[in-house]
Amino acid sequence: MPSLESLGLSRDRPLVLVDVDEVLGLFMQGFGDFLAGRGLEMRIERFALFQNIYRPGEDQHLDLNEGKALFDAFFASHCHEIEPAPGAIAALNRLGRQAEILILSNAPAPAERLRSQWLRSHGLEHPLILNTGPKGPVASALTRQTAHPTAFVDDLLPNLDSVADHSPGTATFQHVADERLRPYAPVSDRHPRIDDWAELAEAIEAALRR
Repeated sequence: MPSLESLGLSRDRPLVLVDVDEVLGLFMQGFGDFLAGRGLEMRIERFALFQNIYRPGEDQHLDLNEGKALFDAFFASHCHEIEPAPGAIAALNRLGRQAEILILSNAPAPAERLRSQWLRSHGLEHPLILNTGPKGPVASALTRQTAHPTAFVDDLLPNLDSVADHSPGTATFQHVADERLRPYAPVSDRHPRIDDWAELAEAIEAALRR
């Protein structure tokens, strides 16, 4: 695990860890556009990914292995084309005035160059760590490096639970960017669910002042 210093971050300020897909960026919309270019449909019918991919006119979703291959192809070539979530860039710029920001994204390794390019293209000059699996261990290794308050934002409860379990002092927040997904997204009393980025930024600021 890299040190905060090696990432260009200070130990002397609060630390905010932020996910990308369905948090900073509209992944489902971008992946859906990618699928449409291949003659497929993204039907938002549940809080899932591959189970929402269909061939036109069919009632059975695409085979999961085919979906995974498309997922990998998207991240290898098109993940820099997604749109930012409404309000996300302004919120991160606001938070960056008082805290260090680190982007913690679960994505295939080939996505690192394009994902970094996407962040820079939107003025988000924050370090990026690509992760696989639960985010608690990596979040814990990072948050232990500062004595200041820390926060974490993700759309997926397993990642939020993992961070809460491994770094219990970290304030955790759930955010689901795509309005079509919000009715299907499970919630938990452990993590405030705030889908408006301006409101979320205020809640994170409050957590960092504690």
